[in-house]
Amino acid sequence: MTQIRTVQWATGNIGTRSLRHVIEHPGLSLAGVYVTSAAKAGKDAGELCGLPPTGVTATTDVDEIIALKADCVLYMPAACDLDQVCALLAAGTNVVTTRGEFHHPGSMAPGDRERVERACADGGTSIHSTGSSPGFISEAVPLVLTSIQRRLDGLRINEYANLSDRDSPDMLFNLMGFGHQAQEFPPERFSYGAYAFGPSMRLIAEAVGLPLDSVTSTGEVALTPEKLTIAAGTIDAGTVAGQRMIITGSREGRPLITFTATWYCTEALEPAWTVPGWDGWTVQVDGDAPLDVSLRFAIPEGLMGETTPGYTANRAVNAVPYVCAARPGIRTTVDLPQVIPALGS
Repeated sequence: MTQIRTVQWATGNIGTRSLRHVIEHPGLSLAGVYVTSAAKAGKDAGELCGLPPTGVTATTDVDEIIALKADCVLYMPAACDLDQVCALLAAGTNVVTTRGEFHHPGSMAPGDRERVERACADGGTSIHSTGSSPGFISEAVPLVLTSIQRRLDGLRINEYANLSDRDSPDMLFNLMGFGHQAQEFPPERFSYGAYAFGPSMRLIAEAVGLPLDSVTSTGEVALTPEKLTIAAGTIDAGTVAGQRMIITGSREGRPLITFTATWYCTEALEPAWTVPGWDGWTVQVDGDAPLDVSLRFAIPEGLMGETTPGYTANRAVNAVPYVCAARPGIRTTVDLPQVIPALGS
């Protein structure tokens, strides 16, 4: 089998896990590594992800990566640069990304969508957004569960994450705002949820013939009644220790698809919230074949930080052969075949 020449773009938490899996994958060969840090430039890819040397060194030169003319780039930066994406596609390199901008072409700004489609046409390439959430739980799982329905009255997805064991102070305290005052969290602060999950909702609704009229997002917080000590640091009593974001996709005046993300650092919250005591997802399908499915992260204690990057990175790596084989354009979960991992040698 001819191996697929693959580039890893960015080596953050998710990208480092992806890089490791590209190196170890039986059907992929590592063609290059793009990094944003000068400190990582020139280092062997193996050193960056805890594996033996590969002979492939990291670079901060975008043109060097484009000139490789690799079969695929796993594009995982902190922010999407459409110029970079279009340059890769036009040069003949397919793109699989954990960025959320490409889940649903119809949700993109018309000018951006036209640019990307034109670049795909020029290079004979395709681009696909995926990951765990959004991605696996908001697209792949719902498509399977609705495949045994002939009537869909509602689809409800709940995500639960206890963050008390996450040793990520910058993420929890600075980005997410845990430990801050409740007045810093007006409902509109959660409006980004419609942008993050709305495209997946619209994709699924259109796929089953029930397009949404609107997607809205709101949220709420809960406080800790006492001072908390968690892996990332401390949270003072009376400050935010729980956050809940609710995204609603409506059709004909009623909710059709909802996604609720509940993140918390303690189960003792004010007001009291009901949480399952485990990390993962529940999916309820209301239809003529009702379903109630729980997907728990079966992660041993103390290994949460080590394990969770795989939930996002693995599906992207597994999708590479399917995206490379797809017809040119922005390809969604609906367009691609079922993603099946190549796990053998």
